[in-house]
Amino acid sequence: MEEQMKKKNRPAGKILMALMILFFYVPIIYMIIFSFNDGKSLTSFEGFSLRWYRHMLESQDMMDALYTTFSVALIATAVSTVVGTISAIGLSKSRKIVRDVVNQVNNLPMMNPEIVTAIGFMLLFITFKIEKGYVTMLLAHIAFCIPYVMLSVMPRLRLLDPNLADAAMDLGATPWQALRKVIVPQITPGIVSGGLIAFTMSVDDFIISYFVTGGGVKNLSIVVYTMSKRVNPSINAISTLVVVIITIALVIINVAPLIAAKRKKKDVIGRRRRWVPAVAGVAALALLVCAVNLRGGGGDRPFEGQTLHIYNWGEYTGENIIGDFEEETGATVVMDNFDSNEQMYIKVANQEPYDLLVPSDYMIQRLIEEDLLQKLDKSKLDCMDELTDAVKGLPYDPDNDYSVPYFWGTVGIVYDKTKVDIEDLEREGFNIFLDEKYKGDVYLYDSERDSFMMALKALGYSMNTENEQELQEAYEWLVQCVETMDTEIVTDEIIDNMAQGRKALGLIYSGDATYVMAENENMGYYMPETGTNLWSDAMVIPKNAENPDLAHAFINYATSYDGAYDNSSYVGYTSANEEVMEDLSGEGGDYEGINAYIPRSDNPNDEVFVYNENTKKIISELWSKVKIAASNAG
Repeated sequence: MEEQMKKKNRPAGKILMALMILFFYVPIIYMIIFSFNDGKSLTSFEGFSLRWYRHMLESQDMMDALYTTFSVALIATAVSTVVGTISAIGLSKSRKIVRDVVNQVNNLPMMNPEIVTAIGFMLLFITFKIEKGYVTMLLAHIAFCIPYVMLSVMPRLRLLDPNLADAAMDLGATPWQALRKVIVPQITPGIVSGGLIAFTMSVDDFIISYFVTGGGVKNLSIVVYTMSKRVNPSINAISTLVVVIITIALVIINVAPLIAAKRKKKDVIGRRRRWVPAVAGVAALALLVCAVNLRGGGGDRPFEGQTLHIYNWGEYTGENIIGDFEEETGATVVMDNFDSNEQMYIKVANQEPYDLLVPSDYMIQRLIEEDLLQKLDKSKLDCMDELTDAVKGLPYDPDNDYSVPYFWGTVGIVYDKTKVDIEDLEREGFNIFLDEKYKGDVYLYDSERDSFMMALKALGYSMNTENEQELQEAYEWLVQCVETMDTEIVTDEIIDNMAQGRKALGLIYSGDATYVMAENENMGYYMPETGTNLWSDAMVIPKNAENPDLAHAFINYATSYDGAYDNSSYVGYTSANEEVMEDLSGEGGDYEGINAYIPRSDNPNDEVFVYNENTKKIISELWSKVKIAASNAG
């Protein structure tokens, strides 16, 4: 009877296994296929191309991250495997109470949430004033890998005869020989297993790495996270490369022992061949180091050997601007990325050393008020005349004493012309987000400032209101939107989704709408007459900048025609350089006929955000409630 049941269950078991394999490997196959996509979309294949592999190889940032990832992983694996194995052997000879205590301590880092471990490491390095960078990342990786090695080695040690080492020494072996020739060969499977786990954990780690690094040092996880904030198919290329590297490593690990076993009789040759994978790995790493560190040179370069530390939004610079600036000046640019103005503020307020920041309007106002910025030396700037008047002299810095515009734009409605009637938009404005004709076909952007701006403008109020009753009405407007419209709250995934026409309309930044319209001719961009947010991100120099002269040089370069063109044509946001803006939007330009690229500057209802701490707290609390209401409605 049991045998019959087993036979009946075998097909079901095979089907389940096949489904599990599909679940794990289909996304990887999908990623590999789209790494060869000719277009920029992450979901629509437009033809075979090696475009994104070329972009990956030309990207110094990605190549540096590749080197950092695998060099840290290899060193951390080697050190943690040796330390973990020796610790496990020593622990196996200790008293039971010591073993129990150490095992519990060893399990704690693995049971702890990674974020707790990450913050602990960060505070440790800050307390001892250790500059964060490659070394701190390496130390953290070694520390969190050791417990995994010990966990893999300990079970193998428990299976050994405790008298094995004593017997070897009775036969004339030294303690070192007993360890090397008797103990280690017996526990080799556990050591290899622990080393592989350590390597995998190191390559895969994001959270701990994110908190313990600095100075522009990033591993692949951090770079991919940064790139995912905007549409960048190079993610697929770099990820495919990692898959290939790991696959080759696994093949070598599994095939090498088989080859060695077949040639066991040729002892000398066999011993040499066991070194082949290691030599190949070292050679590959050496080539990678050389490729990463090859730099151009020559010419009279005024900032030769100096370093510029920039703190900027992720995916907010052109493909060539950093490399070209380094080539022209001889300086090295180290760029860290932030996800929000608030994240940037924390680091600046804690006096982390940056030479140049690119915050948004309201945050610049806050930094000025808190005396965290230094005034620009206008005698060192030759770029102000190249900028459009519409983005100069804004309320947060009326004389541009502290800031030089980088990108600017608006927030509006991206819509599918085949689904949305333009008359509805003109009649309803932002209130179209309450029109049940479009129920289930709407995106709301996960930004408390911009969502409340939309609600306040729909109600006819200023987006900078301090009136709590008006803020409460805006909250109720947003709750009605999420409860009655089946609204999906998203972040940057709106870009690719709207480019594919997945919903009828959504709230979006003008630069993202520019990309969407360039990808799909059926998409449009509309700004209601009741007004919107006229935003600006600008370059500023912190009070504690160590290299303000080089910061001024970068400001000049980034706002020059070449630098600004590279930035704007790649990112899609509107350049502050007037000539670049006209060329990109004019006849034959990348954004010809795309109204989202040119911000509206003649509507009296458009406003610039003003920072107010009390209002910000109220809006943050209310937005959290809106998202809860959206979850309950969903």
